[in-house]
Amino acid sequence: MVGKDQANGGDAVRFDVLSLFPQICEGVFEHSILKKAQENRLVAIRCLNIRDWTSDKHHITDEPPYGGGPGMVMKAEPIFAAVEAIRSEQSRIILLTPSGHVFSHQVARRLSSEKHLVFICGHYEGVDHRVAQYLADEEISIGDYIVSNGAIAATVIIDAVARLIPGVLGDSESAEEESFAQGLLEYPQYTRPSIFRGWKVPEILLSGDHTAIRCWRMMKAREKTNERRPDLLKDS
Repeated sequence: MVGKDQANGGDAVRFDVLSLFPQICEGVFEHSILKKAQENRLVAIRCLNIRDWTSDKHHITDEPPYGGGPGMVMKAEPIFAAVEAIRSEQSRIILLTPSGHVFSHQVARRLSSEKHLVFICGHYEGVDHRVAQYLADEEISIGDYIVSNGAIAATVIIDAVARLIPGVLGDSESAEEESFAQGLLEYPQYTRPSIFRGWKVPEILLSGDHTAIRCWRMMKAREKTNERRPDLLKDS
Protein backbone atom coordinates (compact mmCIF):
# COMPACT_ATOMS: atom_id res chain seq x y z
CA MET A 1 0.00 0.00 0.00
CA VAL A 2 1.22 3.47 -0.82
CA GLY A 3 2.39 5.08 2.40
CA LYS A 4 1.50 8.41 3.92
CA ASP A 5 4.35 10.25 2.23
CA GLN A 6 4.68 8.08 -0.86
CA ALA A 7 1.72 8.89 -3.11
CA ASN A 8 2.45 8.47 -6.81
CA GLY A 9 3.10 11.65 -8.70
CA GLY A 10 2.54 12.56 -12.32
CA ASP A 11 -0.92 12.48 -13.80
CA ALA A 12 -2.30 9.75 -11.54
CA VAL A 13 -5.74 10.42 -10.09
CA ARG A 14 -5.24 10.64 -6.34
CA PHE A 15 -7.52 9.10 -3.73
CA ASP A 16 -6.95 9.79 -0.01
CA VAL A 17 -9.02 7.95 2.60
CA LEU A 18 -9.07 9.56 6.06
CA SER A 19 -10.27 7.08 8.65
CA LEU A 20 -9.76 6.01 12.26
CA PHE A 21 -9.29 2.48 10.91
CA PRO A 22 -7.41 2.76 7.59
CA GLN A 23 -6.51 -0.93 7.67
CA ILE A 24 -10.14 -1.71 6.82
CA CYS A 25 -9.61 -0.60 3.23
CA GLU A 26 -5.89 -1.18 2.66
CA GLY A 27 -6.20 -4.81 1.59
CA VAL A 28 -8.90 -4.07 -0.96
CA PHE A 29 -6.56 -1.86 -2.95
CA GLU A 30 -3.75 -4.44 -3.14
CA HIS A 31 -5.47 -6.79 -5.58
CA SER A 32 -6.85 -7.09 -9.10
CA ILE A 33 -7.75 -4.01 -11.14
CA LEU A 34 -6.89 -1.41 -8.51
CA LYS A 35 -3.49 -2.96 -7.86
CA LYS A 36 -2.65 -2.83 -11.58
CA ALA A 37 -3.95 0.72 -11.85
CA GLN A 38 -1.57 1.79 -9.09
CA GLU A 39 1.34 -0.09 -10.61
CA ASN A 40 0.66 1.65 -13.92
CA ARG A 41 0.45 5.00 -12.11
CA LEU A 42 -3.06 5.66 -13.33
CA VAL A 43 -4.28 6.07 -9.75
CA ALA A 44 -2.59 6.69 -6.40
CA ILE A 45 -4.37 5.57 -3.24
CA ARG A 46 -3.49 6.35 0.37
CA CYS A 47 -5.27 5.17 3.52
CA LEU A 48 -4.45 7.64 6.28
CA ASN A 49 -5.14 7.57 10.00
CA ILE A 50 -6.93 10.64 11.35
CA ARG A 51 -5.27 10.00 14.73
CA ASP A 52 -1.97 11.13 13.18
CA TRP A 53 -3.34 14.68 13.21
CA THR A 54 -4.43 14.83 16.84
CA SER A 55 -2.61 17.29 19.09
CA ASP A 56 -3.00 15.62 22.51
CA LYS A 57 -0.87 12.81 23.92
CA HIS A 58 -3.81 10.38 24.05
CA HIS A 59 -4.75 10.93 20.37
CA ILE A 60 -8.39 11.59 21.20
CA THR A 61 -10.62 11.74 18.13
CA ASP A 62 -14.11 11.53 19.64
CA GLU A 63 -16.18 13.16 22.37
CA PRO A 64 -19.71 12.83 23.80
CA PRO A 65 -22.12 15.05 21.84
CA TYR A 66 -23.33 18.39 23.16
CA GLY A 67 -26.91 18.06 24.37
CA GLY A 68 -26.45 14.45 25.39
CA GLY A 69 -27.36 11.27 23.60
CA PRO A 70 -25.86 7.82 23.01
CA GLY A 71 -22.41 7.12 21.66
CA MET A 72 -19.52 9.32 20.68
CA VAL A 73 -19.05 11.86 17.89
CA MET A 74 -15.84 12.39 15.92
CA LYS A 75 -14.13 15.69 16.74
CA ALA A 76 -13.68 18.43 14.16
CA GLU A 77 -10.09 19.43 15.00
CA PRO A 78 -8.13 16.39 13.75
CA ILE A 79 -10.31 16.06 10.65
CA PHE A 80 -9.74 19.69 9.67
CA ALA A 81 -6.01 19.31 10.37
CA ALA A 82 -5.76 16.16 8.24
CA VAL A 83 -7.61 17.61 5.26
CA GLU A 84 -5.72 20.89 5.40
CA ALA A 85 -2.42 18.99 5.43
CA ILE A 86 -3.11 17.03 2.24
CA ARG A 87 -5.47 19.05 0.09
CA SER A 88 -4.57 21.26 -2.86
CA GLU A 89 -6.48 23.48 -5.26
CA GLN A 90 -7.43 20.33 -7.20
CA SER A 91 -8.87 18.47 -4.21
CA ARG A 92 -12.53 17.60 -3.77
CA ILE A 93 -13.43 16.78 -0.17
CA ILE A 94 -16.16 14.17 0.33
CA LEU A 95 -17.79 13.35 3.65
CA LEU A 96 -19.18 9.81 3.70
CA THR A 97 -22.40 9.85 5.70
CA PRO A 98 -25.84 8.17 5.60
CA SER A 99 -27.40 11.63 5.16
CA GLY A 100 -25.51 12.36 1.93
CA HIS A 101 -26.92 12.11 -1.58
CA VAL A 102 -26.97 8.52 -2.84
CA PHE A 103 -23.99 7.31 -4.86
CA SER A 104 -24.73 6.17 -8.42
CA HIS A 105 -23.00 5.44 -11.71
CA GLN A 106 -23.63 9.03 -12.76
CA VAL A 107 -21.91 10.31 -9.61
CA ALA A 108 -19.01 7.91 -10.21
CA ARG A 109 -18.61 9.25 -13.75
CA ARG A 110 -18.57 12.84 -12.46
CA LEU A 111 -15.98 12.04 -9.81
CA SER A 112 -13.77 10.20 -12.31
CA SER A 113 -12.92 13.56 -13.89
CA GLU A 114 -11.48 14.90 -10.62
CA LYS A 115 -7.73 14.96 -9.96
CA HIS A 116 -7.78 14.42 -6.19
CA LEU A 117 -10.56 12.98 -4.07
CA VAL A 118 -10.35 13.06 -0.27
CA PHE A 119 -12.79 10.85 1.63
CA ILE A 120 -13.62 11.65 5.26
CA CYS A 121 -14.84 8.43 6.85
CA GLY A 122 -17.26 8.66 9.75
CA HIS A 123 -17.43 6.28 12.69
CA TYR A 124 -19.24 5.99 16.02
CA GLU A 125 -22.38 8.21 16.02
CA GLY A 126 -21.14 10.48 13.28
CA VAL A 127 -18.95 13.54 12.72
CA ASP A 128 -19.07 17.05 14.18
CA HIS A 129 -21.46 18.90 11.86
CA ARG A 130 -18.97 21.69 11.25
CA VAL A 131 -17.04 19.25 9.04
CA ALA A 132 -20.04 19.05 6.71
CA GLN A 133 -20.75 22.78 6.95
CA TYR A 134 -17.30 24.24 6.45
CA LEU A 135 -14.90 21.57 5.16
CA ALA A 136 -16.58 19.04 2.87
CA ASP A 137 -17.47 19.91 -0.73
CA GLU A 138 -20.22 17.29 -0.75
CA GLU A 139 -21.72 14.47 1.29
CA ILE A 140 -22.26 11.00 -0.19
CA SER A 141 -24.07 7.88 1.00
CA ILE A 142 -23.70 4.46 -0.64
CA GLY A 143 -27.29 3.52 0.19
CA ASP A 144 -30.12 3.49 2.68
CA TYR A 145 -28.41 1.33 5.26
CA ILE A 146 -25.65 1.68 7.86
CA VAL A 147 -22.15 0.18 7.79
CA SER A 148 -19.77 0.20 10.74
CA ASN A 149 -17.19 2.53 9.21
CA GLY A 150 -17.00 5.00 6.36
CA ALA A 151 -13.85 3.30 5.07
CA ILE A 152 -16.07 0.51 3.79
CA ALA A 153 -18.04 3.04 1.77
CA ALA A 154 -14.81 4.62 0.52
CA THR A 155 -13.61 1.33 -0.97
CA VAL A 156 -16.90 0.94 -2.86
CA ILE A 157 -16.75 4.46 -4.29
CA ILE A 158 -13.05 4.35 -5.20
CA ASP A 159 -13.47 1.05 -7.02
CA ALA A 160 -16.48 2.35 -8.98
CA VAL A 161 -14.76 5.64 -9.85
CA ALA A 162 -11.38 4.14 -10.76
CA ARG A 163 -12.97 1.79 -13.30
CA LEU A 164 -14.10 4.84 -15.29
CA ILE A 165 -10.62 6.40 -15.47
CA PRO A 166 -9.17 5.92 -18.99
CA GLY A 167 -6.75 2.99 -19.14
CA VAL A 168 -7.77 1.33 -15.88
CA LEU A 169 -9.92 -1.40 -17.45
CA GLY A 170 -7.77 -1.78 -20.54
CA ASP A 171 -10.75 -2.35 -22.84
CA SER A 172 -12.50 1.01 -23.12
CA GLU A 173 -15.77 -0.67 -24.07
CA SER A 174 -15.95 -2.68 -20.85
CA ALA A 175 -17.10 0.24 -18.71
CA GLU A 176 -19.61 1.37 -21.31
CA GLU A 177 -21.35 -2.02 -21.49
CA GLU A 178 -21.65 -2.68 -17.76
CA SER A 179 -24.84 -2.30 -15.76
CA PHE A 180 -26.02 1.33 -15.34
CA ALA A 181 -23.57 2.72 -17.93
CA GLN A 182 -26.43 3.15 -20.42
CA GLY A 183 -29.08 3.61 -17.75
CA LEU A 184 -29.95 -0.10 -17.95
CA LEU A 185 -29.04 -3.30 -16.18
CA GLU A 186 -26.64 -5.46 -18.15
CA TYR A 187 -27.96 -8.05 -20.60
CA PRO A 188 -27.49 -11.81 -19.90
CA GLN A 189 -24.04 -13.24 -20.64
CA TYR A 190 -23.07 -16.81 -21.59
CA THR A 191 -19.90 -18.77 -22.26
CA ARG A 192 -18.94 -22.29 -23.37
CA PRO A 193 -20.25 -24.94 -23.45
CA SER A 194 -23.27 -23.93 -25.53
CA ILE A 195 -25.29 -26.65 -23.80
CA PHE A 196 -24.89 -27.22 -20.05
CA ARG A 197 -27.13 -29.74 -18.26
CA GLY A 198 -29.59 -29.38 -21.10
CA TRP A 199 -29.73 -25.57 -20.85
CA LYS A 200 -28.87 -23.97 -24.19
CA VAL A 201 -27.29 -20.65 -25.00
CA PRO A 202 -29.72 -18.51 -27.06
CA GLU A 203 -29.23 -19.29 -30.75
CA ILE A 204 -28.84 -15.64 -31.68
CA LEU A 205 -25.55 -15.47 -29.76
CA LEU A 206 -24.15 -18.32 -31.84
CA SER A 207 -25.24 -16.82 -35.17
CA GLY A 208 -22.30 -14.52 -35.78
CA ASP A 209 -24.73 -11.76 -36.78
CA HIS A 210 -23.33 -8.90 -34.69
CA THR A 211 -26.09 -6.44 -35.58
CA ALA A 212 -28.76 -8.92 -34.50
CA ILE A 213 -26.78 -9.72 -31.34
CA ARG A 214 -26.60 -6.03 -30.39
CA CYS A 215 -30.35 -5.68 -30.88
CA TRP A 216 -31.00 -8.80 -28.80
CA ARG A 217 -28.76 -7.56 -26.00
CA MET A 218 -30.47 -4.16 -25.91
CA MET A 219 -33.89 -5.82 -25.82
CA LYS A 220 -32.85 -8.15 -22.99
CA ALA A 221 -31.26 -5.29 -21.06
CA ARG A 222 -34.50 -3.31 -21.21
CA GLU A 223 -36.57 -6.37 -20.26
CA LYS A 224 -34.32 -7.05 -17.25
CA THR A 225 -34.37 -3.42 -16.18
CA ASN A 226 -38.14 -3.19 -16.51
CA GLU A 227 -38.54 -6.31 -14.36
CA ARG A 228 -36.03 -5.50 -11.63
CA ARG A 229 -35.41 -1.73 -11.69
CA PRO A 230 -38.27 0.02 -13.53
CA ASP A 231 -37.23 3.26 -11.84
CA LEU A 232 -34.21 3.40 -14.16
CA LEU A 233 -36.49 3.58 -17.21
CA LYS A 234 -38.45 6.63 -16.10
CA ASP A 235 -36.11 9.06 -17.83
CA SER A 236 -35.07 6.84 -20.74
